[in-house]
Amino acid sequence: MSLDRREFLHIMSLAAAAGILPSATRAMSSDPEKGTVASAAMYNLPIKGKVRLLHITDTHAQIKPVHFREPNVNLGVGPAFGKLPHIVGSKLLKEIGVKEGTALAHAFSFLNFQEAAEQYGKVGGFSHIKTLLDKLRESAGGKENTITMDGGDLWHGSGTSLWTRGQDMVEASNILGIDVMTGHWEFTYKEDEVLSNLNKFKGEFLAQNVRIKEDSLFGDDYLEMAEKHDGVGLYDEDDARAFKPYTIKVINGERIAIVGQAFPRTANANPQVNFPDWSFGLREDALQETVAKIRKTEKVAAVVMVSHNGMDVDIKMASRVNGIDAIFGGHTHDGVAKTIPVKTPEGGVCHVTNAGSNGKFVGCMDLDIKGGKLKGVNYTLLPVFSNILPADKQMQSYIDDLYKKKYDKNIIESRRPDAYTNKSRLGKTYGEILHEELAVAEDTLYRRGNFMGTWDQIIVNSLREEHDTQIAMSAGVRWGTSVLAGEMITMERVMDQTSMTYGETYKSEVTGAQMKDILEGICENLFQKDPYLQSGGDMVRLGGMDYTCEPNGKFGSRITEMHLDDGSPLEANKTYSVAGWAQVESIGSGRLMWDVAADYLRNNKKSMKLKKVNRPKLKGVKNNPGIQDYSGKMV
Repeated sequence: MSLDRREFLHIMSLAAAAGILPSATRAMSSDPEKGTVASAAMYNLPIKGKVRLLHITDTHAQIKPVHFREPNVNLGVGPAFGKLPHIVGSKLLKEIGVKEGTALAHAFSFLNFQEAAEQYGKVGGFSHIKTLLDKLRESAGGKENTITMDGGDLWHGSGTSLWTRGQDMVEASNILGIDVMTGHWEFTYKEDEVLSNLNKFKGEFLAQNVRIKEDSLFGDDYLEMAEKHDGVGLYDEDDARAFKPYTIKVINGERIAIVGQAFPRTANANPQVNFPDWSFGLREDALQETVAKIRKTEKVAAVVMVSHNGMDVDIKMASRVNGIDAIFGGHTHDGVAKTIPVKTPEGGVCHVTNAGSNGKFVGCMDLDIKGGKLKGVNYTLLPVFSNILPADKQMQSYIDDLYKKKYDKNIIESRRPDAYTNKSRLGKTYGEILHEELAVAEDTLYRRGNFMGTWDQIIVNSLREEHDTQIAMSAGVRWGTSVLAGEMITMERVMDQTSMTYGETYKSEVTGAQMKDILEGICENLFQKDPYLQSGGDMVRLGGMDYTCEPNGKFGSRITEMHLDDGSPLEANKTYSVAGWAQVESIGSGRLMWDVAADYLRNNKKSMKLKKVNRPKLKGVKNNPGIQDYSGKMV
């Protein structure tokens, strides 16, 4: 029998899953000259100081090991040009001192992703993260010498997190030993659900920049809801603070302050109906006041911030706020191997970090403290190779039990009452639903990057097929795991891309002029030179049409040459049919995105090779170190 590459890879993946193949650690190349072996020795990290700070962020509820491809497009414009995190591929590896073709090169870059992923295996998984965290705690002299922080986007991004409304990840984070966290997608559940989850969380939720709206404090409903949850959500009524702004931890005899900064643009990017009583913002002045108060009254050796601002915003904030020694950032999913030292207004230094996404990394910072004063930091960003780190038994048992849980009529998948529960899933276990095999991938499927990904193309193709439209739009969100060419696409991988509390699809009509305005607005958000004016996310993904984008252009003139797949130009006054999903304010009348995508895969499983990917033509970025191996046109 003769097998093609796709069939061979699929059979090999099934054999590995059945335990027929040797462990990936032993199966890897072992030539030390090439540095191709991912070694457990990288996790031997004796503490260099008195206090160890551990950090994960943007895991997006990926409780099991996954593949995740780093971006080949992460453009920096204005002051961010050519600076981390806006450097990719070969230039990134050179910047951080990592040799190409190594395990670390695979962790930090997109280079040779398919082949490297086949070689080094999956990353992350909470049972493997737990093992690594425990190892890092042990080498610090015990858990009492450490603080473990989560930067948010912990409760969202998987089928199980949607069905449990984030409760599965609360319990997982308790087992993991999270001491403090902040949030973003956590707020896309309903307020009552958020407060219920926080009441079950054994750590502290910190968010200095979230306030209770004045009208909510005048009424009884919000106060009664907070009272129902033992006061969670009403930290300081006088200052209208929903959550605790900071905490003090005494670690190895030293007082360490941790400030929380939730995603400041939550109300712009997510449905406000889910959090009608809360307001968000950067609140830089309030942050400075909080840090100044800490420095004056708390007698701390160090002040750090766990943030979901995004790295560019954190860098700017570090340059404008005094008294913060380090920022542990999230939101932009940047796996940056070293800290960015930023000079503060009074001449101090703030070390800005970002620890990637999907459970792929654990950040480890040791604080060198002498005489109650911080003398220096030592930082390492460790990739979590799940083939090397054994699974923690307690966590693995919890995960196994989670997948045995049954889908029932109490589950809410949609904002629309008629779509709360999918009757075809009733009575099945989570594992039975999520492990359904839909189609074999014929391309490496990924999402991350400023522009189009191959997973995005499947999503927009499925929307066009479902709603019979000329064009489809899909939000440029950063979360979503990768699938290797030759691997089986399961329902779980579809849910990784699509599961959210507002996943309804829709069909509408827009004119060519309206489409240009939409693209210009999103492009301005992405390539606005002032990070404080960005709202997060990447460029909207489009199916059925192409366009040219000039990231360094001016607002209103970045988007040109819009045309349909058949080559006909979009006319300003002509109307076009458009499908989409995840509307923030409106609720679509169509089926949920994950069911639309799953049916598309089932229906097209015999011809999964992507015939076209609607990547825009880019102007003026050829010399930008934030782009490499771009498959679209560049001029």
